[in-house]
Amino acid sequence: MRIAIIGTRGIPNHYGGFEQCAEYLSVGLVKKGYEVVVYNSHNHPYQQKQWNGVEIRHCYDPECKLGTIGQFFYDLNCIRDLRRGNFDIILQLGYTSSSVWSWFFPRNTVVTTNMDGLEWKRAKYSKPVQRFLQFAEKLAVKYSDHLIADSTEIQRYLGNKYKKEATFIPYGAELFEKPDPAVLDDYGVKVHDYDMLIARMEPENSIETILDGVVRANRERPFLVVGNTTNDFGEYLKLKFAPYHKIKFVGGIYDMAKLNNLRYYSNLYFHGHTVGGTNPSLLEAMGSNSLICSHDNKFNRAVLGDDAFYFSTAMDVAEHLRAASKSDNAYAHFLANNTDKIKTVYTCENIVNQYASHFESIKPRTVKTQPALPGNVEVALYLENA
Repeated sequence: MRIAIIGTRGIPNHYGGFEQCAEYLSVGLVKKGYEVVVYNSHNHPYQQKQWNGVEIRHCYDPECKLGTIGQFFYDLNCIRDLRRGNFDIILQLGYTSSSVWSWFFPRNTVVTTNMDGLEWKRAKYSKPVQRFLQFAEKLAVKYSDHLIADSTEIQRYLGNKYKKEATFIPYGAELFEKPDPAVLDDYGVKVHDYDMLIARMEPENSIETILDGVVRANRERPFLVVGNTTNDFGEYLKLKFAPYHKIKFVGGIYDMAKLNNLRYYSNLYFHGHTVGGTNPSLLEAMGSNSLICSHDNKFNRAVLGDDAFYFSTAMDVAEHLRAASKSDNAYAHFLANNTDKIKTVYTCENIVNQYASHFESIKPRTVKTQPALPGNVEVALYLENA
């Protein structure tokens, strides 16, 4: 079976959750004998045409010139290319900037879409953008042959709103089993003597609330903020918390060994995501033996259950920072239970097997007519050749 994966900036991962999913999923599928193509932005740091047996196709991505609107044209360029690829299945990761082109997918290919979270609820978007994202969500549901939900809550939402069944397939993570405290030297911290978060600098990830709580707690432990701060919100956070020397913005880290070591040796690991399903970074924290303090919402509780601390306000954050210690054996069952979930439920092998089973159940059995190319593609052609 020949499978195309679209909707990400590409692999190997240098950005976020969908990229991490595409990375382990594509490699796992290739090992099972599938032929997999992952679409990458033309300016992705990895420029080769193959990676661990996965074919890489680079398409022009004008986001660097046009900003967010460029993502729409990147997705169009990917879809134009895959029309020529003779694929059996297209796996679409997300729909934010691709669903407007859904009508352009090749008709002889099955499209299955991982619907991600409730994108239209993200605080960073204005009301008009949120309304557009609700429309984009409807288009994705309408034009996808099948839907995938990475959370039972998202699965329930899609069923209730659209009366359409979605296959539940969560993300996966590996257990981190080779800790190396020497990594901590690069960040000026000591074992179990710092707290941290890892997130994209976006309002809905509760970063400001968490850091307000750090200030309120007034602890001497350093607090590491891992994430690229080059956007407006990141710059705002750095400016606001500049007077507090214990809060250290260390930028984006994409070396998984470094990330896992930082998580493993932290005192409290904060997960502030409020929108979406099963977040990959949360699973990675669970697999890295982190003592987790999570934003209190149904998505995070569906994964963590009773095996974490929860916060809603800066005051909650402060209270946990004052009271919780990873060295305290009272919380050993949190760590053990979350590790067991990674071993039994959220393993990468399980997830790859579930996707493979899904693909086998939906593979095309008839050939349909390919839609004609639209006459007006001047914008896409211009951007591709710019």
